[in-house]
Amino acid sequence: MSKPSTVAGMPDELQRRLGVSDAVVIGLGSMIGAGIFAALAPAAHAAGSGLLIGVALAAVVAFCNATSSARLAARYPASGGTYIYGRERLGDFWGYLAGWSFVVGKTASCAAMALTVGSYVWPAHAHAVAVAAVAALTVVNYAGVQKSALLTRVIVAVVLAVLTAVAVASLTSATADAARLDVGADASAGGVLQAAGLLFFAFAGYARIATLGEEVRDPARTIPRAIPLALGITLVVYAVVAVAVLTVLGPNALAQAAAPLSDAVRTAGVGWLAPVVRMGAAVAALGSLLALILGVSRTTLAMARDRHLPHALAAVHPKFKVPHRAELLVGAVVAVLAATADVRGAIGFSSFGVLAYYAVANASAWTLTEYEGRPNRLIPVLGLAGCLVLAFALPLTSVVAGAAVLAFGAGAYGVRRAMTARRA
Repeated sequence: MSKPSTVAGMPDELQRRLGVSDAVVIGLGSMIGAGIFAALAPAAHAAGSGLLIGVALAAVVAFCNATSSARLAARYPASGGTYIYGRERLGDFWGYLAGWSFVVGKTASCAAMALTVGSYVWPAHAHAVAVAAVAALTVVNYAGVQKSALLTRVIVAVVLAVLTAVAVASLTSATADAARLDVGADASAGGVLQAAGLLFFAFAGYARIATLGEEVRDPARTIPRAIPLALGITLVVYAVVAVAVLTVLGPNALAQAAAPLSDAVRTAGVGWLAPVVRMGAAVAALGSLLALILGVSRTTLAMARDRHLPHALAAVHPKFKVPHRAELLVGAVVAVLAATADVRGAIGFSSFGVLAYYAVANASAWTLTEYEGRPNRLIPVLGLAGCLVLAFALPLTSVVAGAAVLAFGAGAYGVRRAMTARRA
């Protein structure tokens, strides 16, 4: 028998405060983050002149995942996202595995984003700035989800303005050459798949809308509208920026760029924009960090409700209506990681974990009936296949690290079940 997703009227229930525009903005803040400032270079290194094919492939998989997630979120409007869907549709283990991969992988991503903020704002003191950023955003989240949505609106507006400036400056420069968009012999199927896997990570923020399902007004209407809207806007932005940068740098120079968007505006002859781009990247990293902390704390809440994590973390603040203990714990763990280690180069398993998370979402969506609002059958099939293919097309170190994290989580689940059975 499936467990209830929420208990209406109980004091640990979150409050529904977010409308369609709030949910779209949170999704945009999650997706249009630091990834677009950094992901293009490693993707170009993998795909070469096939970079735009990789963008398109990542977008197709993201669309399937988003559609499956939207239908499931409308059916199960509770905090936790795919943790809830997997539990309800496939069984307790699959929900747990999705939640585990999300919480562990995204906690490392939080620390990485915090350090990215620090490296842009004050490189000599990146760790201190990272900790300060985590503390500040944890306070914002603690004050209520509407405060988080308001700050995210400001962040999204700034980042979109910067990306628009980069695109316009690049596409209108004398150095822009459309011939650099041609697909050459350097593009291989394996390279394009690997690029799509790397780029998919930048698209994955729409999950944040689903993980906030318990805080969305009229979720059956709001979530299916907000997720595709946020994904569609992000796809257009990413495609325009990728085309603009490619026309100026070309795939080879882009692959070697440490800061591709800054390099693009310098090559375009508008070097004065480079500091603005740097500022935009720092703000984008803040937006990603804000949304990540929101998502991880809500999934932690859901898992704590089912006692996969300490049940004390399921508490909801009586005034602010947020999972305050989960938020404080996530903030503390991320702050410690950001203060003591440089995890930016050690989170390859995060991409693997995100793809595993969405594989469970697509498998869950396949089980929906027509009455429950299932998507076209082809969508979860393509989404599931795409997630698995892209996961194993990632660099070997990412695959090994990701598989090890999932195996450890599965082992912990088995030990807990065995101990529970013994006590019974």
